[in-house]
Amino acid sequence: MNWGKSIVLCFIIFAGFIGTMVYKMATTNVDLVNKDYYKNEINYQSQINKSKNSSNLNIKNAMTYSSENQTLRIGFPTNVNNGSVTFFRPSDKRLDFTVPVQKQPIFNYSTEKLEKGKWKVQATWTDGIREYYLEDEFVVR
Repeated sequence: MNWGKSIVLCFIIFAGFIGTMVYKMATTNVDLVNKDYYKNEINYQSQINKSKNSSNLNIKNAMTYSSENQTLRIGFPTNVNNGSVTFFRPSDKRLDFTVPVQKQPIFNYSTEKLEKGKWKVQATWTDGIREYYLEDEFVVR
């Protein structure tokens, strides 16, 4: 084979590679964290204020996960008038769910039925005066 045919063959292989990559990128499903991402970004200052209120409480280890007991425990440092705990699965948004919390100083949740893998937990609550936000991650094995 001479060098002219080699160049054409390399070009065809390169074009096939690029075509394959374009096809894979076009058919890959990319889930955003939230459908209303841009709308929520505008309201992000309230999220910053909630996190700041939580950091002012000087709490450590408010969320603990026990892999032996398969339970998640959240000890709320203030009174809870109303709130929610969101379980967020970064790899599959269909597994996300929210559990309401009302007037519970300690929130215990069994993780036995959760899919194995990484989970993100986001807790928001209000004590009637201020709103608070905590976030943590754990891995179900």
